[in-house]
Amino acid sequence: MFKINDHIMYGMTGVCKVLDIKEEKFMNSDIKKYYVLEPVYSKNTIIKIPVDNNKVVMRKIHSKEEVDGLINNMSNEEVLWIDDERERSNKFKLMLKTGECEDLITIIKSIYLNRRNMKSIGKKTNKNDDEIMKSAEKLLNEEFAIILGIDQGNVKSYILDHIVQ
Repeated sequence: MFKINDHIMYGMTGVCKVLDIKEEKFMNSDIKKYYVLEPVYSKNTIIKIPVDNNKVVMRKIHSKEEVDGLINNMSNEEVLWIDDERERSNKFKLMLKTGECEDLITIIKSIYLNRRNMKSIGKKTNKNDDEIMKSAEKLLNEEFAIILGIDQGNVKSYILDHIVQ
C-alpha cells in the first residue's frame, strides 16, 4: 500500500503524488478505501482510484540507484522488432501498459533504431510507431525527471551523458 506523499506511476497517466487515502461510502453501501492522486505534470487534475484496483498498473517510482542502473544497462537492452505492423503495435501497447521502465526503454530503443534505418534508405516511419514512442518517452521522462530532480526536457541529455557505451 502506498502512503500519503508517495510518488507513484499510475498507468498511462504517468507520475502522480498520493495526496490522501480516504474511505468513502458508495451507492451499493460498501465502504471503500481509495487513493487521491494528483498527476505531477498535469496540475488541476485529481484522480480517485480504489486501493484494491487491479485494472490499472500502479507502482512506486524507482530509486535514484535503480534509475542509474537502468541507464547504465541501456546499451545492453534488447531490441524488439515485429515486422507485422498490427502485431508490433499490439505488443508495444501491452508493454506500455505495464509501465515498467525496461519495457519503455525497449520500445524507445527499438523504434529509434528502426526510424534511423528507415531514414537511411529514404523511407518514412510508421505514424503509429511514432505515437507509441512518444508515449513511452513521456512516461520514462516523467519518472526519471522526478527521481533525478531535473526538468523533463533535460532527461535525454542526462541519459546520453551517463549511458555506458
